[in-house]
Amino acid sequence: MIERRKIDHIEICYSYDVEFKNVKTLFEDVTLVHDPSPQINLDDIDLTVNFLGHKLSAPIIISAMTGGSNKSHKINSIIASVVEKLGIGMGVGSQRIAIEKPDLSYTFSVVRELAPSAFIIGNLGSAQLCLGYGLDEARKVVDMINANALAIHFNPLQEAVQHEGEPFYSNVLEKVKSLSLFLGVPLIAKETGSGFSMEAALKICNAGFSAIDVAGAGGTSWAAVEYYRSTNMGDENSAHLAYAFWDWGIPTAASLCEVKSVTNIPIIASGGIRSGIDAAKALALGANCVGLALPIIKLVVERGFDGVYNFIKTFINELKIAMFLVNARSVEDLRKSPIVITGKLREWLHSRGILSEIYVRRRGNL
Repeated sequence: MIERRKIDHIEICYSYDVEFKNVKTLFEDVTLVHDPSPQINLDDIDLTVNFLGHKLSAPIIISAMTGGSNKSHKINSIIASVVEKLGIGMGVGSQRIAIEKPDLSYTFSVVRELAPSAFIIGNLGSAQLCLGYGLDEARKVVDMINANALAIHFNPLQEAVQHEGEPFYSNVLEKVKSLSLFLGVPLIAKETGSGFSMEAALKICNAGFSAIDVAGAGGTSWAAVEYYRSTNMGDENSAHLAYAFWDWGIPTAASLCEVKSVTNIPIIASGGIRSGIDAAKALALGANCVGLALPIIKLVVERGFDGVYNFIKTFINELKIAMFLVNARSVEDLRKSPIVITGKLREWLHSRGILSEIYVRRRGNL
């Protein structure tokens, strides 16, 4: 059952339009102020960052996607080979299936085999913590891939509308606290497409998480994915619920600003990041890294290693040029570059009392 679901998710993401319909990331409302006289050369730009104690050659992480089937094994193999060559990071999909079916652990462990020096993030669902998983299972998934960090994914919307969903979240953060104390690797709180608010971020920090992957609205809608699954299964009730919540969530740029306004822990900005320019805007708003998923899965299927590798290289070049055009030699410099926030994002941040705080914080960096 779980293995079939994993395959369904990959096939639907590849074959159907699963992105938000009427909700955008709101990065379109962020403008980096052009500098026609940068005092650097393009070749001077240094993208290296330190994330949770690991040096990355660029602030890019291929977000958690898959595992648990032969097809997943191939996908993870290709992505791992790319991140190892480029010196960036990656996360794997939920490893619950490998706990329940240990013979499928090879679909995850291949990542560390092919990326021995990369920053690798393990993955467990928060619902599983409420259904009996604990420190033993967390250690198993970390050891399975020799993970540098463990993501606990929060997907209440997907669980609520999924045909066989498990929307159990009672006392989940209490469960996390014991992991943060004894697991031995940093914990990353990861949404799956609906974002974190500032209120949620405060709860996350108090639970002992070391980083947050906002995974906001504007990219892949997992309600959309479950809509197609339920439709294909003939479950009209679940399909109706999933369709109703297709566009539910906090836009990625807004979520990033919300989280940044209340915490200084590292942030991964994911959810609809589609170009190096998007990445530059996210980093300028305070993200430490950006995450990519849907474009990568499509390239893996269509073009294999070369497709993914070339896409990331182009993405990196776009990011470098954007930084060159605002006179930012490093990612830290980019965070000090002037920005203009307009439109719906400005309205959102103003209504939440965040807008003035952002500009005060940025002036403090200058």
